[in-house]
Formats: sequence, structure tokens, C-alpha cells
Amino acid sequence: MAHILTVQSSARDEGSQSRRLSAELIDVLGGTAENTIIVRDLAEPVPQLNEKWLGANWTPADERSDEQAQALTLSDTLISELEAAEVIVIGVPVYNFAVPAALKAWIDQIARAGRTFRYTENGPQGLLEGKRAFVVVASGGVPVDSPVDFATPYVRHVLGFVGITDVTVIAADRLVQNADVSLAAARTAIAGVADAQSPIAA
Repeated sequence: MAHILTVQSSARDEGSQSRRLSAELIDVLGGTAENTIIVRDLAEPVPQLNEKWLGANWTPADERSDEQAQALTLSDTLISELEAAEVIVIGVPVYNFAVPAALKAWIDQIARAGRTFRYTENGPQGLLEGKRAFVVVASGGVPVDSPVDFATPYVRHVLGFVGITDVTVIAADRLVQNADVSLAAARTAIAGVADAQSPIAA
């Protein structure tokens, strides 16, 4: 039995390639009744950080007021979803060379010292080790991992920062120029995940 978390950040529902390919990937990974699949759809907005949140976050947990604890309730929930997941599938459409604002807001909520990473004498250490992540990237014109792609390297870095270093990118890029070829390449990569016979897909 696998525990899969899917985080979807496209502003579109119908016609979203990142959503469609993420769903196909989850089917390959084990999207069956025997597996637990948690969907975090960022079309339901995650609030941006504010002064109240920051004050609560930097207050030691045992010293927080009820109001401060309440300010971190959603963040705690999002982190708990990550902690419980064995596999994370993140759908990332590229908007204006970078990630959607909704995904950045989610990242800000889950990147918390003492929960998902900690500072040591050797620098920051991620606390979400032993997980596997798939980043499903869709772009209209930006080539993935090119000098003008500020989305894919960013998401990969954030995942590594919180301890998730087993990261696979499934790319459907330059869809405006050649959608058929790009989608076929992405689906070939998804099929390769099944062929790898990972513990999740087994």
C-alpha cells in the first residue's frame, strides 16, 4: 500500500496538461483503491505569509498563544500531508518563466525550520528524507531546465532543501511549438516509471 500526495497548481481545470499528466502518472504509480491518495489542489487558495504567521512561526511551539497556534493550523496540515506521503506528485505549469503564485504560497507554508528542515553547524538539513517526488512540468514555450526556466530548478531545489532528493522531472515543454511531440515524450517518461518496477509501482 502506497501513500501518495498530489499537489496541483494549475489555475486551469479543464485543459490543464500538468493536471492530466499528473493523473496519468498517479495511475502508473498505483492509483488504486488499495493506495491512499491525498489531493492538495491549489486552485483552493493557500494564503500568503503575513506578519501574524511569521511571528507565530518564530515563536517556540511551547510558547505560542492560541491565536499563534491558529495562524499555523493550515501550515501544520500541509506539512502533515508531506510527512505522511511516501510519494509526492507536483503538477507545475510554467507561468511567465516561473512557478504559479499558488505553488509559491504552498512552498512558503511548508518550508519551516524545525518542521521540514533544521539549521546545523554544517548548514541546513532537510527533515523529509526517504521520500520520492515527481515534478510534472508543462510549459507553452519555455524549454525545461533551460536558462529561462526558473520553475523546474526552483522546485527541485526546494524539495532537496527539505530532504527530498529522489526527484524525477516529467516534462511536457514547448507545447505551443509542438504539443504532440512534447506530450508523447512526457508519456514515454511516465511509461518508463512503470518499467522501472519501483516499490510503488510493483
